[in-house]
Amino acid sequence: MWEAQIRHALAEVGERIDRALVRAGRAEGVQVIGITKGHPTEVVQAALQVGLRALGENRVQELEQKVAEVGRDAAEWHMVGHLQRNKARSATATSDWIHSLDSLRLGRTLDREASRAGQPIRALLQVNTSGEASKGGFEPETAVQALAELSELGSLEIHGLMTMAPWTDDEAVLRTTFRRTRELLERCEQELPGALRGRELSMGMSNDFEIAVEEGATMVRLGTVLFGEREQR
Repeated sequence: MWEAQIRHALAEVGERIDRALVRAGRAEGVQVIGITKGHPTEVVQAALQVGLRALGENRVQELEQKVAEVGRDAAEWHMVGHLQRNKARSATATSDWIHSLDSLRLGRTLDREASRAGQPIRALLQVNTSGEASKGGFEPETAVQALAELSELGSLEIHGLMTMAPWTDDEAVLRTTFRRTRELLERCEQELPGALRGRELSMGMSNDFEIAVEEGATMVRLGTVLFGEREQR
């Protein structure tokens, strides 16, 4: 059951992304990251069976559980939720990507844990381009300086930026948030050439990913549109 549902949803999402790329005049692809937060391990296994290899979680504890059940090498694991520094060791052990690097202290802790493990960790700077007080991340005014400092660390690789848009149907608000993130990435590239290891833009979720793609997203974090509503716990 799960495999058929996810296969169908993934095909539909791919078509929507392709149309958004055409509208934006973009030729490059977009990576779909399946956010399995709140779903049972059977959903993770079904996603892997239909070829969805990039999977993400919002909480370290749930990530640890699913990695233990399906295998560390079974998927490319993304930690996309807020990360406390005391969970950095576990996050570096169970993740291939950290999307939510939101402070210098967290960056230094991740670098230290990655160095201890002998394996660099790929991360994205979380930036608050919506202006919402409830959102975490570096303010746009401090992001370039933060990148300058974090890029000097030996085991932390900054590959781009991540943002979270407001929960709204207002397309203008969504588009502005995503556009600001793209422009901030371009500013980082101009002012700090070589500081970024890539030019990833992780932005867009189930309700707004097409707008995010039109504005330059290279990674979209999709849960409900692929897996349906989460189980109530």
